[in-house]
Amino acid sequence: MRAVRSTLLLALLPLFGACQLFTPAPLQNSNAGLTRMQGVLTAANGQLLFHPCGEPRHYVVSDTGGTSVLQEAATLASQPGSLYADIRGSFDASKTGGTDGQVNLQQVYRLTRSNSACTDPNYKNLVLQASGQAPHWTVRVNAKGMEIQRPGQPDLALPFLEETLPDGRLDLSTEANDQRIELWIAPQRCVDSATGTVSSLTAEFRFNNEVQRGCAWFGGARND
Repeated sequence: MRAVRSTLLLALLPLFGACQLFTPAPLQNSNAGLTRMQGVLTAANGQLLFHPCGEPRHYVVSDTGGTSVLQEAATLASQPGSLYADIRGSFDASKTGGTDGQVNLQQVYRLTRSNSACTDPNYKNLVLQASGQAPHWTVRVNAKGMEIQRPGQPDLALPFLEETLPDGRLDLSTEANDQRIELWIAPQRCVDSATGTVSSLTAEFRFNNEVQRGCAWFGGARND
């Protein structure tokens, strides 16, 4: 009987080897060659310049990805505070026109008026932040869990499950504390009605039977 089993195993070995030849190649990273960076946008000599946080460098912005950043920046220009931008693109270090190069912009994660966003100590550990208005609510997600803030209610810190859906959508959910909470995220441009902040994601927040909508963006702990 042992001789028969050994013969069968030897016969199957070429088949296993052949299977390995058809292993699919890993998917290409759509962000290959691109750098995510945070900084401040300013206008000078008819150009939009990007200044990385805490650095003296500045790059001419070329909207090669069709993000409409010029129009977005113009809309926010009249509001107080520095124009903070969280972007992804390729940086060309060739110095031209008194600048340190050019950034070929491909994606805008967030564009907002803020004097403190560049020094936000929580940014690197933040996976996702979502918020909405009327009434105001905020959900912050990090490696430890989901933090929920709602007006007139105690803050909640809960574990959650994440489900990846087609078309880049996400579903973050929890049933801790006998409550059903879900945060649906979709990759679509979103503008906060109160602040004018532009972000790359829309959000739908479901707390038991309540449904509220808002905007969201990925923090530094997520490289989508």
